[in-house]
Amino acid sequence: MEQTWLGYIGQFRLADKWSITADAHMRSRENFVNSLSAGVLRAGLIYHLSEVAHLAGGYAYFHYYPADDHSGVAQPEHRPWQQVQWVTNYTSFRLQQRIRLEERFRHKLKDENELAPGYKFNFRARYQLMGFLPLSKTHFGTHTFSLYGGEEVLLNFGKEIIYNSFDHNRLHVGIVYHINKDDNLHLGYLNIFQQQSIGNRYRMVHVLRIYYNHGIDLRRKA
Repeated sequence: MEQTWLGYIGQFRLADKWSITADAHMRSRENFVNSLSAGVLRAGLIYHLSEVAHLAGGYAYFHYYPADDHSGVAQPEHRPWQQVQWVTNYTSFRLQQRIRLEERFRHKLKDENELAPGYKFNFRARYQLMGFLPLSKTHFGTHTFSLYGGEEVLLNFGKEIIYNSFDHNRLHVGIVYHINKDDNLHLGYLNIFQQQSIGNRYRMVHVLRIYYNHGIDLRRKA
């Protein structure tokens, strides 16, 4: 299966210790451009422990367009989330790590054409490790490029999880164009290896990933 993921991620610095994050995503279903798989809106509040580490929490809404098991109706999901993220800067390399906890409330399906009352619920834990290698003597300066690569493991838990404690693995590789110190454009390949809920079935998804990261500093200048 081949998909395209388009994303906008904004971070708005309100004060030395506080920021707001907001992002939006669209994902195709197959053959990179055929139909839609999901739309995502996410927002949260960030507390900066330092310039390289933060705590955050918020809410995300997922809209899953009609699929094989619900071909006549879209399925919504409500997803509160919390995370800690930190960056380690080396002389010519940057390492970013993130741990995220999600509470997933997925609307139940009555049949392929109708939603049922209530929600299925489970927790999901995610650990992401990403490395960035600059391709310029000015490292991550304005109008430079860098390579990125990394991996994220996602694990399910909760009383409704029986066969698929392992949710899926994400492998990232790509290139970043640094527009300025706050904005950058990611173009890359994402490989997803996912275990289905019945436990004995797996799928692999090849994703063209295009993300724009946008930072705005709203702090008052002295």
